[in-house]
Amino acid sequence: MDGLTGKVVIITGASEGIGRALAVAMARMGCQLVISARNETRLASLALEIANYGLPPFVFAADVSRAEQCEALIEATVAHYGHLDILINNAGMTMWSRFDELTQLSVLEDIMRVNYLGPAYLTHAALPHLKASKGQVVVVASVAGLTGVPTRSGYAASKHAVIGFFDSLRIELADDNVAVTVICPDFVVSQIHKRALDGAGNPLGKSPMQEAKILTAEQCANMMLPVIATRGRQLITSLRGRLGRWLKLIAPGLIDKIARRAIASGH
Repeated sequence: MDGLTGKVVIITGASEGIGRALAVAMARMGCQLVISARNETRLASLALEIANYGLPPFVFAADVSRAEQCEALIEATVAHYGHLDILINNAGMTMWSRFDELTQLSVLEDIMRVNYLGPAYLTHAALPHLKASKGQVVVVASVAGLTGVPTRSGYAASKHAVIGFFDSLRIELADDNVAVTVICPDFVVSQIHKRALDGAGNPLGKSPMQEAKILTAEQCANMMLPVIATRGRQLITSLRGRLGRWLKLIAPGLIDKIARRAIASGH
């Protein structure tokens, strides 16, 4: 994975979870990092950790749901490093409620703004620079973007949108030699589960997952690195996720049962 050494890389949602683990791993590989999230305190602690491995990262706090902040992030990155090689759209949020128990429909809009519109805004701002560097766009989607998932309807919808958007963008950018990589993790240990919104739009406060039985953020990041380094098309991190694509076509009732069981068991 020497091909990543020296690359200028933006990682959103870098303050925790997959983003934080990926930032640490890419710092160890010699990437020139831009770490971004809304939580400035956690970004500062990550910056100190990364500095132990060599190059200090460029820190830029931003809310990806706001187009003007996405544009500012790209402008600041290019002003600091001179160019951009890889944009990793990782920031995200989720929900945990049956749709018929949802009392705050704004939850759906909030999730769509962060999970779908955010990557679209940021990628649009970055494209001129990525075309110049013949770079790469990476988006962290989800296996929930490949099939339906109970209690996660708004989240699954946003990830379906993300996959459709970036699959379309890949075709558009083929002649520009800009790679598009879609990552579809299964459940991963992350603060995102504790902050999942309930039917009233309030954070759960604790994870409903059996965290001992799901991927750690570090394991997920290590699976992502080879795919990013080789400018691969897609990564699905679990066997059930890979099988699910085919079962959805040939045995749709079975994939519904698998999704229901996964949510009920928390892993």
